[in-house]
Amino acid sequence: MSRIWEIPGGVHPPENKQQSMTRSIGHLPLPATLVIPLHQHIGAPAKVAVTVGQTVLKGQKLTDASNLNNLPVHASSSGTVIAIDDKPVAHPSGLNALCVTIATDGKDQWIEHAGISDFRQCDPHNLLQMITEAGIAGMGGAGFPAAIKLSPSNDKPVDTFIINATECEPYITADDAAMQEKTQDLIQGIEIVGHILNNPSRVLVGIENNKPQAIVALRSHIKERSIEVVSFPTKYPSGGEKQLIYILTGREVPSGGLPSDLGMVCLNIGTLIAIKRAIIDGEPLISRITTVTGEACGVNRNYDVLIGTPISHLLAHNEFDERNCSRLIMGGPMMGFSLTSTEVPVVKTTNCILASSYSEIPSDLPAQACIRCGLCAEVCPASLLPQQLFWYAQAKDQERLEAHNLFDCIECGACSYVCPSNIPLVQHYRSSKGEIRKANIDKIDSDNARQRFEFRKLRLEQADEQRQVKREARRLATEQARATNSTVQSGSSAADIIAAAQQRAMTKQSTPEQQKAKFERALLAAQSRLEEAENRLTEATAHGTAEQQARCSASLESARQKVDQTQNRLKELSD
Repeated sequence: MSRIWEIPGGVHPPENKQQSMTRSIGHLPLPATLVIPLHQHIGAPAKVAVTVGQTVLKGQKLTDASNLNNLPVHASSSGTVIAIDDKPVAHPSGLNALCVTIATDGKDQWIEHAGISDFRQCDPHNLLQMITEAGIAGMGGAGFPAAIKLSPSNDKPVDTFIINATECEPYITADDAAMQEKTQDLIQGIEIVGHILNNPSRVLVGIENNKPQAIVALRSHIKERSIEVVSFPTKYPSGGEKQLIYILTGREVPSGGLPSDLGMVCLNIGTLIAIKRAIIDGEPLISRITTVTGEACGVNRNYDVLIGTPISHLLAHNEFDERNCSRLIMGGPMMGFSLTSTEVPVVKTTNCILASSYSEIPSDLPAQACIRCGLCAEVCPASLLPQQLFWYAQAKDQERLEAHNLFDCIECGACSYVCPSNIPLVQHYRSSKGEIRKANIDKIDSDNARQRFEFRKLRLEQADEQRQVKREARRLATEQARATNSTVQSGSSAADIIAAAQQRAMTKQSTPEQQKAKFERALLAAQSRLEEAENRLTEATAHGTAEQQARCSASLESARQKVDQTQNRLKELSD
């Protein structure tokens, strides 16, 4: 048995998990419409691949991905595309985003698809490409592209593969239900990832001891496999990636670092099941298990829900009582966020819809002044100083916030949970993170603008110098021509004069090699600007506003066109 370590801090809120575990995983009737957001992962958005009025089949790609950062999304059922426009999406900001709306036809007809019977005979690179094509992002919350997570650098081989089966947040039981009912799919997903990672020496399943049935199900399926199920005492937030790694290995992921820096990879249950479906069944990520719970719902249950299903469709089949609902939350009560509309669709990271009653989650009390009790610091699992971070956030002191490792905050909500002054600490931290990211994007834009200005200034100076040189050359040529003409006899023929002029014109033309070198330099500059535009778009997509994303997308398209034009001109010269 592996040794376990205890994380600092943490809290023990009421679990409230038994309500949604009284029934097996259910399936909902097909909704009349599916609203599928086109950007459901961290990274750059992909290009739309369908048009309004087009008929699509279940599993058909709605967007095209160009690399591992651009995950495609797929039609969750067959039907007709009736709109491609901005609609409310699942995001704490409450802003709209571009979505494809599909009117389902009731046939639920699949595209032709096939998986791989023996994945062990397949190259890991090809498996990663299949995972990307299936649109699989981390389904535990952040939505990080799974293929990138499974592609560590060659100088940092993976020796420990951790399966996050903790699901520590109250009310949520989606992973618990999946472990009990889809155990074989989960084990196959673990084996596929193990093959991709070149069979790490340790494969650990970290699970809290409040899931005894799931523990039994897992251990009964891994008797002859080199997988260890490690059970540990329940405490929130043990499910945080860095926290789970410490619990299972005693090693700390450094500030600003990643698990791959320690030779580790950590995936959650939903992601592994989706990987199994992508590789063995050939199915893209079009559904996920979601918990629908809370006292405002007459039925609490887990469902295998199609991506794009409106929340109103789930609630309508769970006896939702709007009058008794104090707050409709996507996610759990600790890290979830309130929804402003029931028409928001289910996305890849939707693990729970909590319709809480007024007795479960009463209305927020007004925040009071901080009494410096220190409880927030005692429960912080990242060993931060929440009180100081709160003060610096109020003062908008970004330098001190970064110096106090604000970005190590996992926004678990433990500090807000214990605060006797009802201060919404996490909201302050989240807002400050957004401001810092925006400031960083603005700094990048400013630096790029300064570099463009300096380059333009240098280019103009060089052009002016070249003009001066040319003027001087023309002046000398003119004087030489006048001197030559004065010695030309009056009987010189017109043909001689024309030939001399043609010879002078030919000497001014660039050779083909010079023209090719010129366009090669232009291509390198255009490719450099394209790479900068892609980086700005990735940063803006992850942390920027919709206006910044649109501006960066336009810059990226302009840079791509410039590269294409230069490549075409260079090809013409080569031909």
